[in-house]
Amino acid sequence: MELSAENAAAWLESHGIKTQNGTFSSLGGGVSNHVILAELPDQRLVIKQSLGQLRVAEEWLSDRERIFREAAVMRWLDGKVQGGRVPRVILEDGVNFAIAIEAAPEKVGMWKSRLLAGTLDDADARHAGTMLGSFAAASHDNPDAAALFGDQTVFDQLRLDPYYRTTAARHPAHAPYINEMMERSAARRFSLTHGDYSPKNLLTDGSEMWVIDWEVIHYGDPSFDLGFLLNHLFLKSLCMPERRRELQELARVFLAAFEQSRPAAGDWIVSAAAEHLPALVLARVDGKSPAEYLDDAMRTKARQTALNAMDSPLESPLEIFER
Repeated sequence: MELSAENAAAWLESHGIKTQNGTFSSLGGGVSNHVILAELPDQRLVIKQSLGQLRVAEEWLSDRERIFREAAVMRWLDGKVQGGRVPRVILEDGVNFAIAIEAAPEKVGMWKSRLLAGTLDDADARHAGTMLGSFAAASHDNPDAAALFGDQTVFDQLRLDPYYRTTAARHPAHAPYINEMMERSAARRFSLTHGDYSPKNLLTDGSEMWVIDWEVIHYGDPSFDLGFLLNHLFLKSLCMPERRRELQELARVFLAAFEQSRPAAGDWIVSAAAEHLPALVLARVDGKSPAEYLDDAMRTKARQTALNAMDSPLESPLEIFER
């Protein structure tokens, strides 16, 4: 059953959830899911169904059962995250690769939208850093988390292959940098890693933040998440060059909050994120999922900055704003 705004009520009813007087709207779901908002008289839900072939021009396949790992990690993290919220899981449909989860309040929207609108609030960056550090701390050296989320197949399908391997193939002169960095990262089995820790998956109204879209969750290298978020702040600075210093300050606040909440054994994570960052910047230009808000001039600048940082490695992640 392919879920949509038109049949979502019937689907919920089949699982015992009353939908009378409810309204349903498609949220799009990016390239990898169908996502529907259900606004019912007594609750707001998000219905999410994973796709096997992602909605991109090139072939990009992924295991649909990732949706159930997403539900599992939201349950596992319940009560363990500081600085923000993780949605509660309401139901799972094992036949249709779908789940329903608690929706954030209506006033809470994507941090990405706030950034692009010019709302650069230190509180948002602080919440994002605290949350990331806290779920790394909760899961570090935890055999339960390692056993449940140790498989990295979906991370490989949705991140390593379309981002790193595709980009390395398109930039053979810099493939050694990317491949060697991937090898070092693969050896780090340290804590839960979100895998898509970006401003579009951090919902905020300035006072509270929710983290969503856990489908790439795995037990691995948390410096990937740090680099992933910093990459988005850097790319926004190409769109808003007059706000570059403020975006760099947001990155600094984010890193400081992460450092305060991360596990004590994670003193290497920020420097490792500086290794990921140039490859992530290049991937959003020349990988399978280019950033849609960059024009040609911005893409050229991003590419040049990334290649420069591979040739002359960053001493810290924040340095990329100066390059």
